[in-house]
Amino acid sequence: MTADVGQLLRRAADGDRPAWDELVDRYSRLVWSVARSFGLEDATAADVSQTVWLRLVEHCDRIRDPERLAGWLATTTRREALRVLKSQRRQQPSEMVANTPDRVSPQPDELLIDDETSRAVFAAFGELSDSCQQLLRLLCAEPRLDYATISGVIGRPVGSIGPTRARCLDQLRRLMGSPKPEGRAVT
Repeated sequence: MTADVGQLLRRAADGDRPAWDELVDRYSRLVWSVARSFGLEDATAADVSQTVWLRLVEHCDRIRDPERLAGWLATTTRREALRVLKSQRRQQPSEMVANTPDRVSPQPDELLIDDETSRAVFAAFGELSDSCQQLLRLLCAEPRLDYATISGVIGRPVGSIGPTRARCLDQLRRLMGSPKPEGRAVT
């Protein structure tokens, strides 16, 4: 039987290592997805993730609504990613900007995908706008985020998420050369 989030937070605040490990296991993919949705490289996203977990250690005994921990983590990750991006822009000399690798280009390890369909999806996904990539990553995050949390992360109204999602998926289908499914609503 798995413990509820409130119990895990209380136990983690009391220094219970297995409770902390379970929290990290449950939410690490979410934190990673949000960090990467800002186009951060792996090493920078890992730094952001570490900072977010440190913030949770500092505040786990003060989380008022434990069932909304996913939203708290997503928001904290968003803030840290934005802080890092702002810091990177300040530190980057202007003549080096042209030499900065494109953040949406696949990394060498990502090119090793051997499934042709996966490669096609990945390539088409890389051609989407940054905002579409960010939204689709957040919609696929585990544990799942509700639209209100996603709205807070990307700074868009809740009512725009569904239609924007549909447009992004349509664009992805077009980039892959697939027709829009007939007779079904886009989900």
